[in-house]
Amino acid sequence: MSEYIIELKNISKCYTKDTPAVEDISLSVRKGEFVTILGPSGCGKTTILRMIGGFELPTSGQILLNGKDISNLPPNQRPVNTVFQKYALFPYLNIYDNIAFGLKLKKLPKDVIDEKVKHVLEVVDLEGFEDRRIHTLSGGQQQRIAIARAIVNEPEILLLDEPLGALDYKMRKEMQLELKLMHEELGITFLFVTHDQEEALTMSDKIVVMSNGRIQQMGTPEEIYDEPENAFVADFIGESNIFNGMVTGERKASFCGTEFDCVDDFERGTRIQAVIRPEDVILTEPDKGRLQGEIISSIFKGTFHEITVLHGKDEIVAQAQKDMPKGQKVGVDIEPDGIHLMPFNEMENHYIGVIDSELRVRLVDGSTKPDLTPLFPGSKQVDDRLYDEQGREIITEGVKVEVYFNPRYADLSDDPSEGIVQGHIESLIYMGDHYRYVVRSRNDVDYFVYDEYLWNIGDYVSVIIPEEGITYKLAE
Repeated sequence: MSEYIIELKNISKCYTKDTPAVEDISLSVRKGEFVTILGPSGCGKTTILRMIGGFELPTSGQILLNGKDISNLPPNQRPVNTVFQKYALFPYLNIYDNIAFGLKLKKLPKDVIDEKVKHVLEVVDLEGFEDRRIHTLSGGQQQRIAIARAIVNEPEILLLDEPLGALDYKMRKEMQLELKLMHEELGITFLFVTHDQEEALTMSDKIVVMSNGRIQQMGTPEEIYDEPENAFVADFIGESNIFNGMVTGERKASFCGTEFDCVDDFERGTRIQAVIRPEDVILTEPDKGRLQGEIISSIFKGTFHEITVLHGKDEIVAQAQKDMPKGQKVGVDIEPDGIHLMPFNEMENHYIGVIDSELRVRLVDGSTKPDLTPLFPGSKQVDDRLYDEQGREIITEGVKVEVYFNPRYADLSDDPSEGIVQGHIESLIYMGDHYRYVVRSRNDVDYFVYDEYLWNIGDYVSVIIPEEGITYKLAE
């Protein structure tokens, strides 16, 4: 028997021909684990849950239960129960009949049903509620009844699709702890879907962070929080300061114009992104900090003050127990174990284009008209023709070219007639002195842009890149 109760192997799901909701997902879940699939709206997390539950069939890939392929089994033949965000309780039935509904379909004896319903009501702490009607219950009580109805069937796996989303903050906090206790008591496998980072960190044995239909990182809550693998995870999980920098020596990196000692080690010259959590930023006297700056805002967050310090063009967010006035000069320091280094994604903005008959490089979403002579040493360009040193025409049509757009040179415009490509802003991350935007074109290609000005997610923009921001080389 497999050591995993559920395995997803290269699962993809496409609702339309060219747009995958989930793309090439592989995930293994051990029996008894509490696994949370975390990500923003539209990232594919609910689609994964629905495929495991049998409500959707994968376009490709396999779903294994205890090593056996269940990819095409209907929901009623899977040992899985689902708790939905809207609970889906029957309003015309009382609590007892809501919980007993699945048991009655199995035609179990009445005394067995009575015993099972009584037990799960004790588990969800609602003993004595058997005769109550659904409309008399609070949101938190209805949520517990939905869980009771699911677990009374003794499933091997319980799927929870944002079940706490409709609750107020205090009730949500209470239900997080109750769910964790239920999981420990029942010992069954929980697969929980949410966009709430605090829920994921509070309850999970393992967190799966998703974005744009792909898994970004998997790990324990501590690993995800302390050692994010990319800027998306660092920005999505909690608050982060993220700065572009360079490795300058053994366990040393430079960012914000200053060299810091680090615990992570990469080859000298490696481009990195440094992640510093606000709670790891030390505010001190101006002459005692590695960095100096001026406080530009202080916001009370209940248990701490969120202090933003401007150092040159970089904004650094810190946490302090006491308020600090705007305009005050401070020093900023960071201990080595408060700095997490991530290798910079060198593949951002690398695309393949094809040279056409007019010596333009055609991309999926647009085209550029570069000087192609550096790609063909000794060549000479005349109008729309390229010639070698002997004056013979070089046939370039159909030749593939790798094109790189430098995100630092790119600009955004709200004029659709400008720019090489157009699309909607899919995400943004603040990087200390600029925003990192992902612009998704109509062909679902992502373009990365660094811009100091704030745009909104969903804005339709053009991506403008001057020739000095574009480099070309022949594709291998």
